[in-house]
Parts: sequence; C-alpha cells; structure tokens
Amino acid sequence: MTNRIAQLTALLPKVSDDPRALIAIARQMIAAGDRPRAVALAEQVHAMTGGRGEAGVTAAEILSDGVFSWHFVIPRDRARNDAYEQALLRAIRPGCRVLEIGTGTGLLAMMAARAGATVVTCEADAAIASAARDVIAANGYSDRVTVVSKHSTDLDPTRDMGGLADILVSEIVSNDLLSEGVLGAHEDAVARLLAPDGVVIPPRGTIRVALARDLRDRAPRLGEASGFDLSAFNRLAAPNELVRVGMDQVALCSAPVDLFSFDFATADPRKPERRELDIPSLGGRIDGIVQWIALEMDAVGRYENRPESGTASCWGGLLWRFPEPVDTEKRDTVTVGGAHERDRVRLWVSD
Repeated sequence: MTNRIAQLTALLPKVSDDPRALIAIARQMIAAGDRPRAVALAEQVHAMTGGRGEAGVTAAEILSDGVFSWHFVIPRDRARNDAYEQALLRAIRPGCRVLEIGTGTGLLAMMAARAGATVVTCEADAAIASAARDVIAANGYSDRVTVVSKHSTDLDPTRDMGGLADILVSEIVSNDLLSEGVLGAHEDAVARLLAPDGVVIPPRGTIRVALARDLRDRAPRLGEASGFDLSAFNRLAAPNELVRVGMDQVALCSAPVDLFSFDFATADPRKPERRELDIPSLGGRIDGIVQWIALEMDAVGRYENRPESGTASCWGGLLWRFPEPVDTEKRDTVTVGGAHERDRVRLWVSD
C-alpha cells in the first residue's frame, strides 16, 4: 500500500487544477489506507467547487463519512452549553491549562479560551479536527486553542500538551452514557494527562431509569401487512429505541431511580456491574423502561435530560420495551434488571 500511496502522490502536481481528478485520487487514497491525505484532498476539492457538481458532492461524502448527525445537534442545546460554560467559568484560573477530549466543533474549547485558559483539544477524526481548526480560527482563538489530531490515549503530555492539564473537560457521553468510551478515555487521561489536583468536568454521570408508557401513536412492532403475518420478523428489532426528550413521547409511570453512577475523575478501572430493582408503579399500562442521563458538572451545576421534562435535549432517552405491556395498579412493583459493560448498557424486565 505504501507504494500505491507514493504513486498517487506523484500524480497530484499533474492534476492540481482538476477537481474531478483530485477527488478520484482521494478515493484511491482511502482504498490505500491513507484517510488523512484523502481528507486533505477532499477539502481542497470542496474549496475549489464550493460543494457543487459531482466532484464537490463526492468531496462532501468523503468529509462527512463517520461524522455523526449529532455533531450538528449538540451545539444547539443551549442548556447543555450553559451547564458546561458555567462549570468552566467556576474552575478556570489565570494561567490555567485545559485539556478537552473530543473537539467536535471546537465549542467547549473556545468557551475555555474565552474564560482565559490555554487549551489543547484532541480529535481523532481528521476531517473534524481540520474543520474545528477553521472554526477556531474564524472566531479568533487560534492563539489560545491547539487542536491535536489524535485520540486522547495517544497524547504525549509533554510533546502534545506542554505539560499536565489543570482541567480536563469532555463531552464524550452518549444517549446511554457509556457507548462513546467515556470510562476508558477518562481513566487514561486522569492517570497520565491531568495534574494530581486537577479538575474534571463533568466529574460524575448517572444512568437514571423509570417505568414508562409510550405515548406515540404507532405500532411498536410488525404485525399484519397486506394480508400477511410479519410478526416473526420482530426478533430482529433492536431491544431499545430512541425517545426524543421534551416532545411528550413517553410518560413516566414511576419515580426516577438511579441505576448506575460513574466517577469520571478517577483513574481506577470501572468493572462491569449488574443489579435488579423493584420499582413501584404509579399505576396504569407500562410499556417498558426508559433510561436517561444526569451529569454533575461540579459541586453546583447539573444537567439532566429527563424525558418528560418539557425541555428539549441533544441527548435522547432510550425506551427498553417489554415483550408485552404490563397493566399495573398503584404501588405494584415491577422488577427491573440492569447491567453495564464498559461501553454498553442493558435493561430488562425480570420474569
């Protein structure tokens, strides 16, 4: 593959003004295993074409590959933004060095810089890192924010950061809290990249659950269609489904319960856990268990995306549907099971 990349690189001066030829080479670079070079070529073509034509669209496809839609949703969550910025403002002191894990748009890094910190922010995806550099430059913070195109576990605290960070900030939590690898990333960063008395934002996250009724007017699974029984196909359905927070898609049928809590400010590895809870019902039909997240930003601030709060959130809840709805009376208990691995959460109703 090295020879192939060298051959493709040699072609570039001959086609430097031809966006279609450049994007064809970019695609070959991807096939040869050099995505960073392909991204650089795609950026060049996108600038040449303004995203127009086949070459421009192909460039956009390359640049957007692996960039999840939530990158365009999260920055619009004002409550989330405010919770992070207020925690940063409370923590940052003159001369403070901040490390951010997961640059994304660069928003949190710029918040920290605006508060007076010097920031190193790392981003494993080459296209995202490059776009974030442009965002940061456009807002005038290139002198205070350095984007490093690496995963946090590959950072060298001396070479990449200029020393240990005083504050570690990240927003690598997902709808289920864990599946973006927050535990492993924080364990490594706290052990290697953060000063011994350093601050972590957020220092703690909790998975909260409640019994729930689905308020959406739709069939949850397949049944009859055009005279055929399709129900056997339902075994292929995912065990949970996204619930949009603040859109009245579920009603809580019990008080919220903290299922698992995680300390993000420790280097001690978190082992998998399993537990069962007897949750008293408020009565009525129960369709499943809904889970959501709560983040302690510091000793003062908190962010929670409770599904029926009436406030939209960039994170969704997850509804773990029972095989069949359960009719309950008030104070009837439903035994709910839960387990987590380091990057996965699983819920169920016990028999």
